Amino acid sequence: RSSVPAASGEQAAPRRDGRGWVSARWDNLVGVSDHAAPESERPTRELDDVADRDELRNRFDMLLQELRVSLPGVQVLTAFLLTAPFSQRFGDLDLWGRRAYGVALTSSMLSVICLIAPTLLHRLGERRARSHRLQWSVRLMLTGLGLLGVALLSAMWGIARFVFGTETAWWL
Repeated sequence: RSSVPAASGEQAAPRRDGRGWVSARWDNLVGVSDHAAPESERPTRELDDVADRDELRNRFDMLLQELRVSLPGVQVLTAFLLTAPFSQRFGDLDLWGRRAYGVALTSSMLSVICLIAPTLLHRLGERRARSHRLQWSVRLMLTGLGLLGVALLSAMWGIARFVFGTETAWWL
């Protein structure tokens, strides 16, 4: 029970150490607490697969919602990269242009794989290992987003180099 007075003006019970509600307010401001952190603030590795089942489900649902936002953009980028070699001017790329394209294509494909994998873990993973599945899903999502960044940067560099030249591309 909190020792800070309620908003309605009620006087709260003094703390166990007898210091009163003013000290309790100070403790809350500086981060000292008599209680454990709420479930939503606890690290995933500290959550129990059985006791914290609802919290783990909520976190996994939020993770899947975040993936639903980012995955279509990665898929569109990958689709454009897959069609690029069939354009008329693709043959004009030199060695470095093809390397940039290769890095962009490879990293976007790996990004798609990493961003789809949490859904597979959710559906096919062991039901009793909720905390472990969530930890791996977060790692895969972060890896996928990092690979997306690599894909975007290498694609932008390759296009800027093709359009503006090598010196300008390094400054973009």
